[in-house]
Amino acid sequence: MATEIATLGGGCFWCIEAVYNQLKGVNSALSGYSGGHVGNPTYGEVCNKTTGHAEVVQVEFDNEVISFADILDIFFTIHDPTTLNRQGNDVGPQYRSAIYYHSDEQKRIADEKIKEFNNTVWSDSIVTEVTAFDKFYVAEDVHQAYFANNPNQPYCQVVVAPKVAKFRKKFFNQLKAEAV
Repeated sequence: MATEIATLGGGCFWCIEAVYNQLKGVNSALSGYSGGHVGNPTYGEVCNKTTGHAEVVQVEFDNEVISFADILDIFFTIHDPTTLNRQGNDVGPQYRSAIYYHSDEQKRIADEKIKEFNNTVWSDSIVTEVTAFDKFYVAEDVHQAYFANNPNQPYCQVVVAPKVAKFRKKFFNQLKAEAV
C-alpha cells in the first residue's frame, strides 16, 4: 500500500469529511484546521476568524486505489471553488477553498485540475488557494464523523445531506462496499 495525504478545505469540514470517508482507497478523513498562524486552535477561535485557519479535512489514502487527481476531481465537484471565503450560508475565511499540497507533484496536479475545471465545470473563476502544507491540527472529537453521528441535526439535513447525496450519485462506483 502506498499511503499519501491530502489536506483540503472546501467550506464546512463536516461536508468534506462525510464524503471522503465513503471512498474506496481512503483510510481516514479527519476534520481539522490548517493554514493559520496560531498553534493548536480551537473551533471557537477558528470561527472567531482570529487564527487564520481554514476548516480542512486531512485525507489519508492508498494511491494505488485512488489517485490524488481523483481526490481532486471529487473535491472540485462537492463544493463551490469559485466563492471566496464562502460556501453557501457559511461565510468567513475559515470556509475558504484550499489545497494544502504535500509535494511538488501534488502542487502540479492541483494547478492542472484548476485549469481543467476552470473552463469546463465552473463558469466563474476558481479561487482555490494552493499553498504548501505546514501544519494540521485535529479538530475536537465532536467534529469527527459529525454527519454520521448527527444525521438528523438540521444543518446536516439541509446542507450536508444534499452534498453527500450528490456525491454518492456521481461517484457511486467509487464507494466503499459498506457505504453502498
